[in-house]
Amino acid sequence: MSVLDFLRPAPYVEEIQDEDLVKKNYKYWRLRTFYAMYVGYALYYLTRKSVTFALPALQGDLGLDKFELGLLGTILSLLYGASKFLSGILGDKSNPRYFMSIGLILTGVFNILFGFSSAWWAFAIFWGLNGWFQGWGWPGCAKLLTHWYSHSERGRWWSVWNTSHNLGGALIPLLVAGCAAQFGWRFALFVPGVVCILGGVFLINRLRDTPQSLGLPPIERFRADYPDPSRQQKETQQLSAKEILWEYVLTNKYIWILALAYFFVGLIRTAVNDWSMFYLVEVKNYTLVESGICVTWFEVGGFLGSLAAGWASDVLFKGKRIPVIVLCTLFIASLMFGFQVLPGSLLVIDSLFLFFFGFFIFGPQMLIGMVPAELSHKKAAATATGFVGCFAYLGAAFAGGPLGAITKEWGWDTFFMILVGSSLISMVLMLPFWSLKSSPRKQKLVEE
Repeated sequence: MSVLDFLRPAPYVEEIQDEDLVKKNYKYWRLRTFYAMYVGYALYYLTRKSVTFALPALQGDLGLDKFELGLLGTILSLLYGASKFLSGILGDKSNPRYFMSIGLILTGVFNILFGFSSAWWAFAIFWGLNGWFQGWGWPGCAKLLTHWYSHSERGRWWSVWNTSHNLGGALIPLLVAGCAAQFGWRFALFVPGVVCILGGVFLINRLRDTPQSLGLPPIERFRADYPDPSRQQKETQQLSAKEILWEYVLTNKYIWILALAYFFVGLIRTAVNDWSMFYLVEVKNYTLVESGICVTWFEVGGFLGSLAAGWASDVLFKGKRIPVIVLCTLFIASLMFGFQVLPGSLLVIDSLFLFFFGFFIFGPQMLIGMVPAELSHKKAAATATGFVGCFAYLGAAFAGGPLGAITKEWGWDTFFMILVGSSLISMVLMLPFWSLKSSPRKQKLVEE
């Protein structure tokens, strides 16, 4: 049996006819699937950002400058973005139980190998490989969220799942920074690596593939929840990789516009996440501990912002995601400008700014990542979201080495001007689609 055979989707089994048993099994498997992928994706984030707390030591002990440190982030982002797209194609044709699990185990392995290294070229190789296998986490989650949760509830489920980013981000200063402080920067890579290898084994035990692979009906039929009841999707329709990529992604104009907007959102999120510590220490003259407190509030804000954005798109805007994205990006631009011009250093005020950065950044980050699954085809969810996500990490790559070099040359004012401009561009791109709920082209392609 080849590796690809091992990763193939689980076959459909005979459907259970007992309605009570169907309800009982759906309740059990939806909860089990959700908490497993929530924990799993939080652990992915742990190995993705583990190096953040090793950067000051790498700068001091090994003499690396801002550009070299930022370039490590750029390498990870470029390979993660490419993997997110290519792995999305593979993920739509794979069983997320194994696909997501193997990826998590390998990110742990490469974190450990990074921790054993001392040369920049070795850091670049292992961090790049970490970035590649980081891309194996999202496709499985996108597929599971699309197959186990229906349209009218998906915004809330997806938003709760998206807070796994923030759980991982909150665990980093508690676990990784503590290890670095007590045992040295190498343990900031060793410990997350071991945790994620164990986490991969946990996912293999907990996850399964689609409802149909467990004898359950498709989620749309189970909940009588189709975006357009008169145009129900062909539940058993099989798509080739070529059909998925060409008909539902590359020729879908909405996917391309979302991808471009996601570039700028990814740039903003990564810039705030990766450079806030440096800014607060260099410009605001905070200690590392005080700066860490501020950055923690970014994750708290992101946690609440994801939940609020998902609820608002489901309840206030009746399944429309774009209005929430537009409003959030407008607030981001205003907050960035205010933070730049605010004089002095006051921990409470700066923590409040970081909180609201997280609150309004993680909403668009979550929703733009989710919308492609609703504007393509159910069985192209991982490919569509992976394609758009690839652009987010091109933006993240720009926020690494290139933005670090720009900041070094022209200062922090230019840094914030770029973030304000990115927010406004993203808002302008989304504004014409304020009323969009599902793609007319998609409906035509999948109607009976």
